[in-house]
Amino acid sequence: MNSSNINVITPILVLYYSRHGSTRKLAELIGQGIDSVPGCEARLRTVPAVSTVTEACAPDIPAEGAPYVELADLQECAGLALGSPTRFGNMAAAMKYFWDGTSTEWLAGTLAGKPACVFTSTGSLHGGQESTLMSMMTPLLHHGMLIMGLPYTLPELMTTASGGSPYGASHWSGMNGSHPISAESRTLAIAQGRRLAATALKLNPAGPR
Repeated sequence: MNSSNINVITPILVLYYSRHGSTRKLAELIGQGIDSVPGCEARLRTVPAVSTVTEACAPDIPAEGAPYVELADLQECAGLALGSPTRFGNMAAAMKYFWDGTSTEWLAGTLAGKPACVFTSTGSLHGGQESTLMSMMTPLLHHGMLIMGLPYTLPELMTTASGGSPYGASHWSGMNGSHPISAESRTLAIAQGRRLAATALKLNPAGPR
């Protein structure tokens, strides 16, 4: 190992939007998986809700949970896990709004070549988990990111009855977020974070650019 790389911490961005807390819980589990990889550290960030009232604005600091994401977080991360609840089979407007404002980073190639994965939660079991996951992949592909899924070497993909797919970790939360995260979904989320972090280290062993 090059002595200049000793104690270098590689930040992995876990960016999510969560209305009732279910997607946030998945984000924390993915962060747990990231933190289990030596040399990597999860950086949890969120986005503010959007409003149809143009005068409304969010406080600079959320009342709870992770801080709001900044473009610097995209620049500094070596990998990205992106999560949103489903909105009619698509990512939430708040997350879409954030990505619509990243053209500067797109032009600069800030995220090109970095690994990424996606995760979601839904109120009903067939509420659009897979289409929401794939909707989040689209802007990441435009940014040149390397999309990672979950391999079937994880046996939980074959036994889960509450979420989780080869496209990414997911959770059936119930209409009011009342369903706890199942053992299978928990295992898959942690494994996804661990896999993302390990891949980021392989692609960029010297640390973030």
